[in-house]
Amino acid sequence: GRMKPVIVVHGGAGQIFKEREEGSRAGVVRAALRGYGILKQGGSALDAVEEAVRSMEDDPHFNAGCGSVLNEKGEVEMDAIIMDGKNLDSGAVSAVKCIANPIKLARLVMEKTKHMLLTDHGAHLFAQVMGIPETPGEKLITERSWDRWKKNLEPDSNPEEFQKDLGTVGAVAIDSEGNVACATSTGGLSNKLIGRVGDTACIGSGGYADNHSGATSTTGHGESIMKVVLARLILYHMEQGMSPEMAADTALDYMKTRVGGLGGVIVVNNSGEWAARFSTKQMSWATVKDDQLHYGIYAGERHTKSVDEALASESERF
Repeated sequence: GRMKPVIVVHGGAGQIFKEREEGSRAGVVRAALRGYGILKQGGSALDAVEEAVRSMEDDPHFNAGCGSVLNEKGEVEMDAIIMDGKNLDSGAVSAVKCIANPIKLARLVMEKTKHMLLTDHGAHLFAQVMGIPETPGEKLITERSWDRWKKNLEPDSNPEEFQKDLGTVGAVAIDSEGNVACATSTGGLSNKLIGRVGDTACIGSGGYADNHSGATSTTGHGESIMKVVLARLILYHMEQGMSPEMAADTALDYMKTRVGGLGGVIVVNNSGEWAARFSTKQMSWATVKDDQLHYGIYAGERHTKSVDEALASESERF
């Protein structure tokens, strides 16, 4: 039978500073609506999650694509992953520079190579071969990222404080054929060591998708997420019969008690049930199912609108 399509997106877990709340809410809503538009026309889960993430990479409110944080040397280095639940194909890139949409490059790694993860210089060469235009590094850098970087260089600064405001972006979806997919993209940790790769580019940590159970995309403290292989752990709990919400909470709780790590996740299972859960203060998220849009940032916050109403106010804003 035909599945009812569902998309869920997140704009990162952590602390969303007051002045960025509205932009974060609007950004995840826009991404969810764009992804859902593809699903509604019978498009694939893969296309929907790529489009939703691309929308957030282009939005300077998020730590991905334009708006990414800077490494210790003041450069943008980005990670991204995409995965197809039908055959477990995946593509990822890590430590890429001067590219507007790392998620597009990750998709090309999946479809045009026999590999799953390309890094740094090799990813750069592959992007050239694929004809992806180069974006000057400074075009990706926002005022906010510069200020953050400079503050973190001060002798009495504590980069850890700012790293709570993470803003990885991600999406999961199920399409009308019942295929699931996930996509995740990030600029990583502020003032990170050059060449640091976090959870985002790692299959099973930054995301995982399998038609047999569902799909998930994660955000939060990358090193902690890698230690528990968070995305795969959530799907394991669903394979044991847990609901998406229960599986997400159980895995996040384990990460917190076992390694002291905080984060957030979005999940959809193969029957179209979804969840958006987090152990941090906040996580911007949005979902569309049955032509209803739901979104929030704080624990327990959930706004609901019809898609038509949301699209109408969307077009007024532009």
